[in-house]
Amino acid sequence: MLIEEGNRYQISQNAKGFFNSAETMTVKSYNGITVQFILGDSKGHGSMPVEHMQYLLKKSNLTVIPNKRSLLNHELNEEQIG
Repeated sequence: MLIEEGNRYQISQNAKGFFNSAETMTVKSYNGITVQFILGDSKGHGSMPVEHMQYLLKKSNLTVIPNKRSLLNHELNEEQIG
C-alpha cells in the first residue's frame, strides 16, 4: 500500500479511540520514516512511524478513501481496456 501526501483514510470503529474519535485522517507529510497527519472534524493532528501506519493498514484499522481524480483515472483506464 502506497502512502502519499494528501491520501485520506477512514478510521475503523476499533481504532477511533486512539484518534480522538475522528472518522477520518489525511496524510499531511510523508518523508519515508514518519507520517504526519491531520484528523477529520478538526479533532487534532499527529505523527507516527511508517511501520505503524503500514501495520494499521494491514490490520484494516485504516482504509484508503479514494479521491475523485484516481476514480476518474481508473474509469478511463477500464474504458480503454474494454
